[in-house]
Amino acid sequence: MKKYDAIAVIDFGGQYAHLIANKVRRLSVLAEIKQPEDSVEELAGYKGIILSGSPALTSQGDEPGLNRAILGVDVPILGLCFGHQEIAHHYGGEIAFHGREWGHANFHKSVDHPLFEGLNPVEQVWMSHNDSVVKVGEGFEEFGYTTLEEGGKKHGYAAIGSDIHKRYGVQFHPEVDDTPNGDVLISNFVKKICGCEPSWTMSSYLAGQVDRIREQVGEGSVFLLASGGVDSTVAAKLFAKAIGNERLHLLHIDNGLMRKDESKNVVEMYKALGLDTNFHFYDATEDFLTALGDEISPEEKRKIIGNTFVEVFDKKARELGIEDHLLGQGTIYPDTIETGATKRSDTIKTHHNRVPVIDELIKQGKVIEPLADLYKVEVRELGEMLGIEKKAVWRHPFPGPGLGVRLLCSDGAAVDDLAEATAHSNKVASEYGLTALALPVKSVGVKADLRTYEHPVILNGETTFEKLQETAGRIFKEVPGINRCIWNLNDVAVTEAVPLAATMTKARLDMLREADALVMNGLRKHGLYDSIWQCPTVFIPLMINGVGSELCVVRPIHSERAMTATAASLPAELVLELREHVMNIQGVCGLALDLTSKPPGTIEWE
Repeated sequence: MKKYDAIAVIDFGGQYAHLIANKVRRLSVLAEIKQPEDSVEELAGYKGIILSGSPALTSQGDEPGLNRAILGVDVPILGLCFGHQEIAHHYGGEIAFHGREWGHANFHKSVDHPLFEGLNPVEQVWMSHNDSVVKVGEGFEEFGYTTLEEGGKKHGYAAIGSDIHKRYGVQFHPEVDDTPNGDVLISNFVKKICGCEPSWTMSSYLAGQVDRIREQVGEGSVFLLASGGVDSTVAAKLFAKAIGNERLHLLHIDNGLMRKDESKNVVEMYKALGLDTNFHFYDATEDFLTALGDEISPEEKRKIIGNTFVEVFDKKARELGIEDHLLGQGTIYPDTIETGATKRSDTIKTHHNRVPVIDELIKQGKVIEPLADLYKVEVRELGEMLGIEKKAVWRHPFPGPGLGVRLLCSDGAAVDDLAEATAHSNKVASEYGLTALALPVKSVGVKADLRTYEHPVILNGETTFEKLQETAGRIFKEVPGINRCIWNLNDVAVTEAVPLAATMTKARLDMLREADALVMNGLRKHGLYDSIWQCPTVFIPLMINGVGSELCVVRPIHSERAMTATAASLPAELVLELREHVMNIQGVCGLALDLTSKPPGTIEWE
């Protein structure tokens, strides 16, 4: 028997499988990730099962690899999105392809049931799917339906259930923060339907990780690439607690892709944290810029940065005489799920700590990642438990590849014919008194658990932030090939955008560093830094209306776990300040605010 009441989360490769587990753990109930092909014996002791979403399509005959015997286990089962469809299909229902649907919808309860206890008759929910349940089998009934707006067209069977079979499903994603009361539904399933008692806490997780680190490291040492970000800093403190400072070597590499004065600040922070016993610093700017060369592909840039990190690490490790070490990383779960590291997940983007050479080291047992099952909010909680000051724990996330994924590169070649996308976007925008232009660049996105590489649209004109978001939402739903929407912050409308040839150079990086510093300082000045989860500043090599060479995009977002995000607005005073100062950087020809939620756009542009 398990020490704690526990829920098994069956991972079909959706973006949110571990987020489901995280949400259950926030209820102080242990949740563990299991695979669809696991045996029934491996599910013994769990008090309930949750089936995750997936990029697979039941309507197209995609085989999820599910051991069907799992659906016969005598415990309650809840299916989310694809899992909901699998339950309906298994018990005699029908699934049909109705086209992609993502974003907010209104869920209407059709019945009173313990699963919905404490929920309003109509709740805002988050959708991200292609297939839909159109019929249920014997013993099941419709628990609720959705509409995209009040009084709109019904989307039937958005929730189904059978108390006879103890099987339940919802088409939407209650595990994401964009379903505001999704936690209530998950709690109802875990505690009321499955009968789990809260007994698992972060303190128990901390104790378990300390034991695991000591077991894996043995008498050896850990060499950690310490960027100074939240994840690597918490990992460093955790390693120090487990094995002591003498056996922990920290290497901070300035890869030339960092923020203004970042390395200087990192060195001072680690000293203040008492982590400077074996702290090493190396300026590898030339190594990285030389390796990146003229590369423009986002995926290839990430791989080059990741491989160069390992090359520099090996070089410095040899110089420092460290032979028998484990490579420590502050990897958290979004890094691995977006890389397609689970068996069925679609690769959204390759993270620098999940390139092939790292994967090979993992197979050899030479990598140790104590935070790999945690999300940012849990890492921060763990950091506070380890005594790291709030200022360090709650700083904005910064990607491992740094500004390398915020400085877009291009060969300047002409791209797809965007006339139709522009015309279609303009048709939508005109209803809100705006104009639109599809831009001749691409960025990474995610739709229905699948990676996209599509164009952004820039909106011109004045309206409320709510109307801008509504416009963007409609464009995402109605215009093919668009996964990002930005709003022109200048007075002059953007009517022409021409791609320019540009690579990763120190001069461009220095320009971006200045713009980024202006944005960060502006957020602090206006008291917004703590309320905004992250705010990338992005440079795109475009000539706007025949002028300049860089379009600057500011992307403030609200999130908790990075798996979903919503765009944040900026006060008019800050916009005016940024327009004045950022536009004074030589070469900057435009300033825009990113309006994109995640999905359909990832937080970073690359």
